[in-house]
Amino acid sequence: MKLTHKERFYATIKHQPVDRLASWLGLPVPAAEEALCSHFGVKTLDELRQVIDDDVYPIEVPYNFPPSNHIACAFKFAKAEHLDSPDERTLTAPGFFEDYVDPADVDKFDWPDPAKYLDREEALRRVKSVDPQYVRMGILWSAHFQDACSAFGMETALINMLMNPDMFRAVIDRITDFYLKANELFYEATKGYLDAVLIGNDFGSQKGLMVDPDLLRSLVFPGTKKLIDQAKSYGLTVMHHSCGSIVPIIDDLIQLGVDIIHPIQALAADMDAANLKKHFEGKTAFCGGVDAQYLLVNGDPEAVGQKIEELTQIFPTGLIVSPSHEAILPDIPPVNIQAMFNILNRKS
Repeated sequence: MKLTHKERFYATIKHQPVDRLASWLGLPVPAAEEALCSHFGVKTLDELRQVIDDDVYPIEVPYNFPPSNHIACAFKFAKAEHLDSPDERTLTAPGFFEDYVDPADVDKFDWPDPAKYLDREEALRRVKSVDPQYVRMGILWSAHFQDACSAFGMETALINMLMNPDMFRAVIDRITDFYLKANELFYEATKGYLDAVLIGNDFGSQKGLMVDPDLLRSLVFPGTKKLIDQAKSYGLTVMHHSCGSIVPIIDDLIQLGVDIIHPIQALAADMDAANLKKHFEGKTAFCGGVDAQYLLVNGDPEAVGQKIEELTQIFPTGLIVSPSHEAILPDIPPVNIQAMFNILNRKS
C-alpha cells in the first residue's frame, strides 16, 4: 500500500514498515534551485517537489532584519572593522564580547527583540500555503552555540568555555532566551498547521567533536533542552542538525528529546550508515546519508543510485533519505539528484 507523505514520514521515524524511505530534498541555494528547475522542466521548487515525490516541505521563518533578512543573522556581533560581509553571520571574526570577562556586562550589547522583526502574519501565510499532504517543517535553526561563538569570536568563545564559563554561560543564555521568544512567536502564529521543526548547531568537524562533550553538556545542552521542550509542547517533531562527526553526543541528543538526527554527514568519522545502525538502531531516526562532499558532486547517477540502494538495505526504515548537507549547492549536478529520487521511487 502506498503511504501518504505524512504517513511515510511518521512511520519512518517510528521505525515502522514503509513503502519506501521518507525523503527530504533539502534547501537548494538560488543558483542550484535554478539549475534543478531547468533540469526537471519545472518553474518552481513546489513543482519540483511534486515531480520527485518528496515528503518534507521546509518553511523559512520570515524575519525582516536587513540586510540578510534571516533569523540566523539576527545578531550583529562582529566588530565592524572585521565584518567582511554584512549579510552573513561570522564565527571566527572578533566579536562584541571578545574583551569582556564580567557576566554582568552581558547587558552592554543591544539585544534585539524578535517581536520587532518576525512577521507572524507572513509566517502563517507561508505555512497555510503548503499543501497539508506534506510534512510542514519550520526551519528555525536556533543555533545558540554558534551564535555564542560569534559573540566572542570562536577562539575566544572556546577559551571562555574552559577559563571563564560564567561569562560564556551569561552570553549563551541570553541568546537562548532570544530564540525561545522568537520560536514562541512563530509557534503561536502557526499553531495547528506546523508538523516539525529543524533546530541545531554544528558541533563536529570531519574527524570528531570540536568541543569536549562535557563542556557541551554543562554549557550548551541546557539551552538545547529548553528549545526542544518548547517545540514538543506544541506537539512538534524535532529534527536536530549538526554537521560533522558527533557520535559521542548522539545519546545525549536522544536523551534531550530529539526525534531525528540530521544530516549524518556521510564521510565524517564514524558517521556512516552502517555504524549508526549498529549503535543506535531503534533509539532515534536519522536524516541524510547521501554524501554531498564527494558522491553527489563528483559521482555519476549510477553511483548515486547504488548508494541509495545501500542505504535502503541498511535502513529499511528509520532513515529520511537526504543529502548529507541541508544546502544543495550549484556544484551538485541535477542529474545526480534525479538519480537519487528515481531509485527511491523505483523509476528507471
